[in-house]
Amino acid sequence: MSMESALKGYFDFLKGKKVAVIGLGVSNQPLVEGLLDAGVPVTVCDKRQREEFNGLIEVLEHRGMKAALGPDYLDRLEGADVIFRTPGLRPDVPQIERAVAAGAELTSEMEAFLDLCPCRIIAVTGSDGKTTTTTIIAGLLKAAGYRTFVGGNIGHPLLCQVDDIRPDDMVVLELSSFQLMTVRQSPSIAVVTNLAPNHLDVHKDMDEYVNAKRNIFAYQDGSDRLVLNADNEITAGFAREARGAVTLFSRRKAVEGGVYLRDKTVMCAGRPVLTTGDILLPGLHNLENYMAAIAAVDGLVPDEVIREFARTFGGVAHRIELVRELDGVRYYNDSIASSPSRTIAGLRSFDQKVILIAGGYDKHIPYDVLGPEIVEHVKALLLTGDTAEKIKAAARAALGCREGQPAIYDCADLKDAVEQARSLANPGDVVIMSPASASFDRFKNFEERGNVFKELVNTLK
Repeated sequence: MSMESALKGYFDFLKGKKVAVIGLGVSNQPLVEGLLDAGVPVTVCDKRQREEFNGLIEVLEHRGMKAALGPDYLDRLEGADVIFRTPGLRPDVPQIERAVAAGAELTSEMEAFLDLCPCRIIAVTGSDGKTTTTTIIAGLLKAAGYRTFVGGNIGHPLLCQVDDIRPDDMVVLELSSFQLMTVRQSPSIAVVTNLAPNHLDVHKDMDEYVNAKRNIFAYQDGSDRLVLNADNEITAGFAREARGAVTLFSRRKAVEGGVYLRDKTVMCAGRPVLTTGDILLPGLHNLENYMAAIAAVDGLVPDEVIREFARTFGGVAHRIELVRELDGVRYYNDSIASSPSRTIAGLRSFDQKVILIAGGYDKHIPYDVLGPEIVEHVKALLLTGDTAEKIKAAARAALGCREGQPAIYDCADLKDAVEQARSLANPGDVVIMSPASASFDRFKNFEERGNVFKELVNTLK
């Protein structure tokens, strides 16, 4: 069966059914348009009001879409045969549970793509490093000559592109715990970068979060590969559950058949691949991202291609991104750091004490581990947002914290924090915004937060 007929066949299957799509966001808008093009009756359910869509609802209604908007948006799921869930919504909200109990099939754009994709898929998940590792893997494959598609949390929604993908192409996906909660198919190569408490504002507990991540490899078979961080207790434990071949990576010890560090050389299955000096990106966490990527593409990408790529790849926006140097002070945007572990990785990237701007939306995760790292790596701590008091308490409770070491400042907002950082910084200093918190208290997402920070820094005189 050709890929065009596979996608057409899927949409034809849906034509006689009542289809509901929850959320008209980045991943679901192309899905809705594709369903309408195929003549599938669609009801879009979104908690936003009509005026927030800037005319999009009217355009899609003209094409046959029905809209259920506002606070009661999920009440229209009753009677649906197929429900496409938006990743940010739990699958066990009462309205969805009732619809499923009545016979509805619960799926998502990503799950449908996993079913229809004709080529090999490499997928990456973890608490930290997902986007950079995904981007490195995709870049390595492209550099090696593969026609490569990137999707999931980054890139573009891929379901409606599935008829453009050939069997000899490669797909690289970044998958969140929310996307993985309901998947029933795993990629041929699965990568778990690390696991630490995260998203506990949405997940019931750490066990549910970890179980969601398990789905990236739970449906693999003996011909598949699972890449795991041997230095992380949770991910290392996944090796016992794997159905496919396991490739471990470790920065701290040699791992047989895997990727590890010998002196300053990254080894893969006993052979040298590149040196730490070949990697343009700063920080030990980026070394680990490369190790994970090398384990994933082993046998697909020549070592010389990996070396050349590492020497030129400058990283991804909002991930320890150098914004500017002003009066001898370097300003870095690490807005992606929405958890303590991510901020810790950022702090460890520098060989000097930094001025840290932190704080944001509270995801109800513990900050105890961040305190000692602040004491060791931070000379001035500038706090703003909902988690400011939690971070301050963690720093003050850490062994070695003394009055003024680090100096701690409360800031009204990000603008105030940037201005205070400017007044505190001396030539040679590093200022880094690495919030250890999500952005939703004041920003739409971490990209908007990072862009606002960059704008504030770039307007400093």
